[in-house]
Amino acid sequence: MKQLFTILALITAILALILSVLPVSNLAIFPAALALIFGLIAFYLSKKAGEVKKIIQFSFLLTIMALAVTTYKAIFNTTEVGNTETLVEKEETSKEEAIEELEKLNLEEIELDE
Repeated sequence: MKQLFTILALITAILALILSVLPVSNLAIFPAALALIFGLIAFYLSKKAGEVKKIIQFSFLLTIMALAVTTYKAIFNTTEVGNTETLVEKEETSKEEAIEELEKLNLEEIELDE
């Protein structure tokens, strides 16, 4: 049982660390919380058995690193909204070009097999 929770803690800590460096770093909170829970359970079970493994402490270290990176990115990275007018203009011109291309097609000559 102790090995299961140790492995789960390590896997979720690594997942949290990977997610924390990606642009979707806010999602790293969920696996980090799971890593802490699994790590605490594994730590309790190993303390009860009288032997605390270094791998449990390593999973705590990875989790703390993931939470630190996620917190840093949440505080210091700001999302800026760009100029949406150019996007609207491009969309309108592409619609107009599509309509012109459709008007150029001669659809009456095409025979449909039924």
